Amino acid sequence: MPFAIYVLGLAVFAQGTSEFMLSGLVPDIASDLNVSLPAAGALTSAFAVGMIVGAPLMALLSMRWPQRRALLVFLTAFLAVHVVGALTTSFAVLLATRVVGALANAGFLAVGLATATGIVSPGAKGRATSALLGGVTLACVAGVPAGALLGQVWGWRSAFWAVALVSVPALFAIVRSVPRSEAVKAVEAVHAPGARGELRALRSPRLLVTLGLGMLVNAATFCTFTYLTPLITNVSGIGQAWVPAVLALFGLGSFAGVTVAGRWSDARPMLVLVPGGLALLAGWSLLSVGAHSAVVAVVLVLVQGTLSFGVGSTLITRALYEAAGAPALGGAFATAALNVGAAVGPALGGLTLGAGLGYRSPVWVSALLVALAIVMAGVAAPAYRAATAAR
Repeated sequence: MPFAIYVLGLAVFAQGTSEFMLSGLVPDIASDLNVSLPAAGALTSAFAVGMIVGAPLMALLSMRWPQRRALLVFLTAFLAVHVVGALTTSFAVLLATRVVGALANAGFLAVGLATATGIVSPGAKGRATSALLGGVTLACVAGVPAGALLGQVWGWRSAFWAVALVSVPALFAIVRSVPRSEAVKAVEAVHAPGARGELRALRSPRLLVTLGLGMLVNAATFCTFTYLTPLITNVSGIGQAWVPAVLALFGLGSFAGVTVAGRWSDARPMLVLVPGGLALLAGWSLLSVGAHSAVVAVVLVLVQGTLSFGVGSTLITRALYEAAGAPALGGAFATAALNVGAAVGPALGGLTLGAGLGYRSPVWVSALLVALAIVMAGVAAPAYRAATAAR
């Protein structure tokens, strides 16, 4: 893989840490800012909403920019709002920074996916996507637990400062690794179809089904992950001091899942999607009934991290292949679809918690969402195979 892809992964690491770290900080934020637990959980949904709106919007606005300029503008804005978030004492301001930060994150990821998949061979999109998304999984392995640990020691604001600091070297690395002349050539090649041409290419039924499946799987992931800390502390009986370790375990699983997907999603995606989807459903169901056991909970946190990111990243790759006629906007709409899930999942989990259904209820919602995805895939499979045979 070109070195530039790993540099982009460094920035994605900082952004992924920001997106996921609230799983370990929600209780402290709720207490410090005097809001309810579901209200604090809405910070995750707000970030996801910003990603949903920002991915296609920012991609369209930046289509005529050199890629290096777009990447630097988005990353600088992302850094700035985290400084504001670390300083504010207002929940409303913090909520606003999450939305603006998500817009910047969405723009960066959309341009980053276009850059990464545009500088590799046509049959290596899965490996390029996996390398870029490795930054997200490393955020789960190291960034999110570190954020939770910082929150325990110095308060939740220190985690926001840490994200801003990690973004600084990423800025300099992008300047050095993405030369202006190459960026201009890449933009001219990638954006050749134009916005209208790319939007027409995004109407493919196969693409829409793939995006829908990605949305449901990600909704299931975020529904439980957002409220994982109260689940393992109140139901599994795991001490607060062990929360960073449990979050790191989920991250290790996610790294393993993305690694496997990177090897198989180009040529043999069904080896991941079919057994992985069924196992994902079984895992959420088992966690919902066995969460009272710390051993069962810890094992399933690892397993579900692996399955969620393996299946999810494979669906991203398939969406990029289906959106070959929209090289700039394909990644943006894949990002938007995943973040529709990231908004819907925590919102549904928050509703069940607010209704008094208990800390296990978000896990049951995750199981139902994956079941819906399996049904959707089964219904669409005959038409999908017919369209493939007709090509």
